[in-house]
Amino acid sequence: MSYLEHNVKTVPVGPQKILSLNWAVIILLSAVSGIGFLMLYSVAGGSMTPWVEPQIKRFALGMGLMFFVAMVPIWFWRNMSVLAYGVSVILLLGVEFFGTTNMGAKRWIDLGFMVLQPSELAKLSLIMVLAAYYDGLDLKKTSRPLWVLIPVLIILLPTALVLKQPDLGTAILLLTGGGIIMFLAGVSWYYFAAVIAAVAGAISAVFQFRGTAWQFLKDYQYRRIDTFLNPESDPLGAGYHITQSKIALGSGGWTGRGFMQGTQARLNFLPEKHTDFIFTTLAEEFGFLGAISLLGLYTLIILFCIFSAMKNADRFSSLVIFGVAAMLFLYFAVNMSMVMGLAPVVGVPLPLVSYGGSSMLVLLIAFGLMQSAHVHRPHRTR
Repeated sequence: MSYLEHNVKTVPVGPQKILSLNWAVIILLSAVSGIGFLMLYSVAGGSMTPWVEPQIKRFALGMGLMFFVAMVPIWFWRNMSVLAYGVSVILLLGVEFFGTTNMGAKRWIDLGFMVLQPSELAKLSLIMVLAAYYDGLDLKKTSRPLWVLIPVLIILLPTALVLKQPDLGTAILLLTGGGIIMFLAGVSWYYFAAVIAAVAGAISAVFQFRGTAWQFLKDYQYRRIDTFLNPESDPLGAGYHITQSKIALGSGGWTGRGFMQGTQARLNFLPEKHTDFIFTTLAEEFGFLGAISLLGLYTLIILFCIFSAMKNADRFSSLVIFGVAAMLFLYFAVNMSMVMGLAPVVGVPLPLVSYGGSSMLVLLIAFGLMQSAHVHRPHRTR
C-alpha cells in the first residue's frame, strides 16, 4: 500500500481542489498553445481556417479533460493504469486491421467524430503502468534481473506495434520515455550502460544490413538518415525538407522578419509548415528571441513539474509527474533537433504548437494526471 493510501484525509476536498491546482503550469500551457494559434494563423495566410479554429476547439476540449482528470483522486488513476495500458495496446492492434493510411504509414483509426492516433495514448498509458509497477515493487527488487525484465517487456510491446506502422519517431519516444521512468525508479545504471552498448551495435547492424532482405528500416527511413548526414546531397529531393528548414531558421536572424512576414512559409517553400516544421516558421518570423522564448516556456513547465514531483511523498504520483515532464521534453527536444538538422526527420510534432488533435488532447490529459498528483499529494504528518 502506497504512502498516499495511508494519508487520503490529508488532501484537499471540494472547492479547495481548484485552488490547489498548479496554476503556473496551466498558465504556461495556455501561453504555449496561444503561440501555436498565432503560428497556425500565420501559415494559413491570416485566416482562422483551416487550422486555427479546429485547434482552438481541441485545446478547449483538452483543457476541460485536464481539469476533469485533475479533480479525480490520483489513486483512482493508479488503479486504472493497467486497464489504460491494455486499451492502448488493443487500439494499436486495431490500427493493423482497421487503421487508415496516410503518406505510406498506417497510424490512425477513424472514429467518425475524430481521427485517433493510438500511439499517442500509448505514451501516456506507458507512464501510468510503469509508475504503478514501481509503486508496488519493493525497492530492494528494483534492479534484480527478473523485476527489470518485466518493465522492459511492458515497454517493448507497444514499441514493436508502433514500429510496425511504421512510426520510428514515436517508437523512439516510447523507448526513451520508458527508460527514463526506469532510471528514476532506481534501476541500476549498469543496465543502461548495457542498453547503450546494444544500441550502438544495433545502429551498426542497421547500416550493415541495408539493401538486404534483413534490413531493419524502411527505404524512406534510410533516406531520412542519409539526408540527416548530408542534406546537400539531394536538396530538391530527400533533403528538401531540412534544407528549406535551415533557410527559414537562418533568415529569421535575432528578431525575425515580423509576424506573417516569413517568406518560406507564406510562399510554401517549407513543407509540413503547420505540423512538424512549425518551429521554423516561428524562428523565421520572430527570430532567435522568439525561438528561445518558446524554449523558455517549455523549460519553466518542466521545472514546475520537477518541483512538484520532488515535493510529492507518493511514489506513483512522483513518477507520473516526472514521466509527464519527460514526455514534454522528448517532444520538443526531438522536434527542435529535427528541424535544425541535429537529428533525422522522424515526424514528431512540437507540443501544443503543431496542428494535431491526438497529440494535443493526450498531452493535456497527461498534465491532468500531473495536476491530480499535485492536488492530491499527501503531506507528511508530524
